[in-house]
Amino acid sequence: MPVVGGSLMNRFIAKSIVMLLIAVPGVAEAGTTMRTAGKAFPPPAFLPFCARESSLCRTGGNTVVALDPAKASELKQVNSAVNNRIRERSDRANVGKDDDWRVPANYGDCEDFAILKKRELMKRGWPSSALLLTVARYRGDGHTVLTVRTSEGDLVLDNLTNAVRDWSRTPYAYFARQSQSNGRRWELIQGVAALQRAPRATAGWRP
Repeated sequence: MPVVGGSLMNRFIAKSIVMLLIAVPGVAEAGTTMRTAGKAFPPPAFLPFCARESSLCRTGGNTVVALDPAKASELKQVNSAVNNRIRERSDRANVGKDDDWRVPANYGDCEDFAILKKRELMKRGWPSSALLLTVARYRGDGHTVLTVRTSEGDLVLDNLTNAVRDWSRTPYAYFARQSQSNGRRWELIQGVAALQRAPRATAGWRP
C-alpha cells in the first residue's frame, strides 16, 4: 500500500492515542460490537472530503441493520464488486496529493475503496448511520475500512480481502471511526489491540 508521510496524519494518530489512553483506564475485551470511548480527531483529509461529499458525512441515530441472508449477500457483493472494479493507486500518483479522500472512479487507495462501498450501499437503501468509515493500523501502517453495524456484530468491508469479517476477527488495531450520531465527528475505539499497539502509532501512516 502507498506510503503517505504527512505530519498532519502523524499528529492525528498521536493525538488519538493520547485521548484513547486517557479515556480508557482499563482494557476492554474486544467483542463483536465495537465499543467507543469518546471524541477522536478526524483524519486531516476527512473534513475537506465532507465539504465535497456532504451526503456521505450525514448520520443520525444508532441504526443497527438486521442482517438476513439477502443483506449478508449484498454486503459481499458490494465488497467484491468495488475491490474488483477499483485499482489500487496512491493519492500522490492519483491526484498529486499525499492524503486525499474521494469517491474513486478507476483508481484509489484504501479509504477511497471504503468511501465507494459506503456510497454503493447507501444507493441500495442501507442507512448511512450504520456505515462508518474507520481507521486502524496494520503491520505498522495506517489502514481505512468500512464498518457496517449489523445485528450480527460490526462487520468490516476491506480492500485487502473480498471476505466480509467481524471486526474482532481482523488483524487490525482500530483507532477511530465516524460517529453514528454525527458523521462529521469521530469517536475513539476501545480494544486490546489498540492499546497494546499504541506506542507504535507515530511510526508512519498508510491510508
